Amino acid sequence: MKRSMIAAAALFGAMGVAQAQDKLTLQLKWVTQAQFAGYYVAKDKGFYKEAGLDVTIKPGGPDIAPPQVIAGGGADVIVEWMPAALAAREKGVPLVNIAQPFKRSGMMLTCRKDTGIKSPDDFKNRTLGVWFFGNEYPFMAWMAKLGLKTDGSAGGVKVVKQGFNVDPLLQKQADCVSTMTYNEYWQVIDAGIKAEDLVVFKYEDQGVSTLEDGLYTTEAKLNDPKQVDALARFVKASMKGWDWARANQQAAAKIVLDNDATGAQTEKHQVRMMGEINKLTEGSNGKLETADYERTVKTLLSAGGDAPVITKAPTGATSSKVTDAALK
Repeated sequence: MKRSMIAAAALFGAMGVAQAQDKLTLQLKWVTQAQFAGYYVAKDKGFYKEAGLDVTIKPGGPDIAPPQVIAGGGADVIVEWMPAALAAREKGVPLVNIAQPFKRSGMMLTCRKDTGIKSPDDFKNRTLGVWFFGNEYPFMAWMAKLGLKTDGSAGGVKVVKQGFNVDPLLQKQADCVSTMTYNEYWQVIDAGIKAEDLVVFKYEDQGVSTLEDGLYTTEAKLNDPKQVDALARFVKASMKGWDWARANQQAAAKIVLDNDATGAQTEKHQVRMMGEINKLTEGSNGKLETADYERTVKTLLSAGGDAPVITKAPTGATSSKVTDAALK
């Protein structure tokens, strides 16, 4: 009897171990919105749980720098734009891109048509709104390509540090402002300016786009086979979440809203954002394309200037170890 009880306890214990889920924390680049729908869908629909994962999703914000969070041990994986990730790596944070759910860039410069701006040739001596905190890197690279100084000197451009809104354009403090196809552009429209009264320059069309919203971890985690296994399951489940979001735009937006603890988001904006985000993730299986990575590095190296994003081509900044395992 005693032996059978011990055997049963051992079996129960083994089952408990088998059912234990690996904990993983994801740090987002920005606040809860459809930009990150794939992750919220994967959690809500049980894709992470099916993969043996217990995933905590931490929203970002204006005072949160994902590279600093992961460097301090506050996350296992982060969502970050590649320019900021490569800049952080050069400064000593050993970030490595392990997957690239976003295939295209959503970054734009949106200008009022009444300024007379028709092409990038008209930027000279204009005031342009730019996000900072690492988001300025693609803009600086573009201006360098155009041969325009950004210090406000004659013949260059005057840069206004733009908050995460479009007020400088609405209040005519800037001729153009930074916008994303899925967010700030629609803030301009919702503020009452018609699409036909705007001139939009997409970074993709200008040949200066850089990779956005990639998944990054640290070199130390990639040296641990157990961590690589957990990350591979995470990426596979996340991409399943993105696939579901593309097939169920309205429902995916609803899941995002359900996870917005602030209550600041609206259904109209999130459904619209989901539609635009789906265009950026479409065609991606999570694997980073070498050509896209090389284009990003080339764009950043071309920026030059007094404060270059990166001073040399990175080494070890990407790894296919996780996606290779996820796609098996």
